[in-house]
Amino acid sequence: MSTKPLSSPAAAPASRPSIIQLIIKEKSELYSAYIPLFKDGGIFIAATREYKLGDDVYVLLTLPEETQRYPVTGKVAWITPVHAAGNQVQGIGVKFPSDEKSRALKAKVEEILGSSLGSNRPTHTI
Repeated sequence: MSTKPLSSPAAAPASRPSIIQLIIKEKSELYSAYIPLFKDGGIFIAATREYKLGDDVYVLLTLPEETQRYPVTGKVAWITPVHAAGNQVQGIGVKFPSDEKSRALKAKVEEILGSSLGSNRPTHTI
């Protein structure tokens, strides 16, 4: 999984959302990052930048074996801090908004993951 901030946090005013390009190359990475607990879906993004719950984040998400980028304007709804218990990866969980595009993206992600959604393998979330 690779993340690349597309804007400099220092240069952006606090009210502007952070822009992150997230490219997920493997199904196993998608499994580890996907957050099915959120009603409309969500995605974990490894990040060292500090975020607050409720911060707006604009994500350009590329799924495994696809070239299409899915734009998502979400909100930070999960924070895994540095030095989290269990050696969890530092980052944020971005909750997808409640709209038709997000529901379609959630369906696409769950189609890719298929039966692995019911797996007990650990993820970056819970």
